[in-house]
Amino acid sequence: MKLNSRDAAAYFRKPDPKAAGILIYGADAMRVATKRQEVIAALVGPEAEAEMRLTRISGADLRKDAALLHDAIKAQGFFPGPRVAFVEDATDGTAKAIEPALADWAPGDAQVIVTAGQLNARSALRKLFEGHKSAYAAGIYDDPPDRAEIEAIISAAGLSQVPGDVMAAITDLSRALDPGDFRQTIEKLGLYKGDDSSPVTVQELDLCAPRSNEADLDDLLHIVAECRHGEIGPVLSRLYAQGIAPVGLCIGTTRHFRALHAAASDPGGAAAGIGRLRPPIYGPRRDRMARQAGKWGRARLERALSLLTETDLQLRSSSNAPAHALMERALIRLAMMVR
Repeated sequence: MKLNSRDAAAYFRKPDPKAAGILIYGADAMRVATKRQEVIAALVGPEAEAEMRLTRISGADLRKDAALLHDAIKAQGFFPGPRVAFVEDATDGTAKAIEPALADWAPGDAQVIVTAGQLNARSALRKLFEGHKSAYAAGIYDDPPDRAEIEAIISAAGLSQVPGDVMAAITDLSRALDPGDFRQTIEKLGLYKGDDSSPVTVQELDLCAPRSNEADLDDLLHIVAECRHGEIGPVLSRLYAQGIAPVGLCIGTTRHFRALHAAASDPGGAAAGIGRLRPPIYGPRRDRMARQAGKWGRARLERALSLLTETDLQLRSSSNAPAHALMERALIRLAMMVR
């Protein structure tokens, strides 16, 4: 049986304990793995592997020995409880080995959980599970999690007091991060709150969220945009020590100032413009960048982008000028531009 996106999300949270199994496939291996973990945990619990109620079989091993899956389905474990036979990285080449095991499946046998990469509509593996009377097939696509999935992740992390502004920031974060990173961020937030029953704040979410760049790079961009030219040298030295090249630094600085320019050019004002940026910016960083865009204004930001374009061309040219010094000079000129 084929599950659509909505039915699949509900099934992952509460799988059918009487089903023969499910095929989970998709191009994003992390998304597939996340859903597979959710299904297995719901079926057999967190101690299944320790209690030998979970058998793992790789697709490559199954192609070499087709009896592995059948034996795993029929085997009786020492510990009571439901069992799962998990086949990882399956392909259409393993369909012939899986088909007789599914055909011989009976109530009380281990459920068959199979994961695979992207499969087209003609896939033998998809046809096998979609055509089976008590098995399911679910495709995982790049859609961000819906409200129900987000609330389930928040609840699993033990967070009960989530105000509306924090929920909006979490929703934005779910669209910007990979599913595994998003889940880990919310779990980290739950650990951070611990026994604290007070409502979650945007600042706490920001502390737990991963940074898209090195922290020192973000610090440097804010130092330059806030015209604190005296602080540039030490942070720039740390960045160079981390191996960041001047060209990469110029690209990151240009991206930051383009975002400020887009916000400053918005008819609704800098705050509204920051809110329309994609990927979304949230929390204290959003307010900080809105203040920067308002302080600089559109005209100064256009001059800043011209300076950065000129610097980028110099860095990529055959000039013998020292690249590190060129970039440092450009950053200092930027930091003094508002003055």
